[in-house]
Amino acid sequence: MSTATPRPSVLFVCVHNAGRSQMAAAFLTHLAGDRVEVRSAGSAPADTVNPAVVDAMKEVGIDISAETPKVLTVETVRASDVVITMGCGDTCPVFPGKRYLDWRLDDPAGQGVDAVRPIRDEIEQRIRGLLADLDG
Repeated sequence: MSTATPRPSVLFVCVHNAGRSQMAAAFLTHLAGDRVEVRSAGSAPADTVNPAVVDAMKEVGIDISAETPKVLTVETVRASDVVITMGCGDTCPVFPGKRYLDWRLDDPAGQGVDAVRPIRDEIEQRIRGLLADLDG
């Protein structure tokens, strides 16, 4: 019989699931490996991930070029322990018993790589803090 605790599940949500939530999910996956189940979704997903976001992540050695924006579903929220919203406002469903964090971050939509870098770096720092909290 295994005494291992189930791994925590984290969901990152923004409107288009094309920038901030994709970067956050990629950093958490990269830093946590299989210790954390990672999902991302958008309340109104874009067709593709922002190319400047893909380029900015490549600069730090993380390839998200194969990722696609996903639609936010009630099931996805229910299956997550921690839900981190990034500017989706009232469109994010709220369920009792979930831990919610709202990260206020600039939106990289329509921005070039130069504008995406500081957002990427702030997300990485927040992910490192979140991971320390989850591991603690």
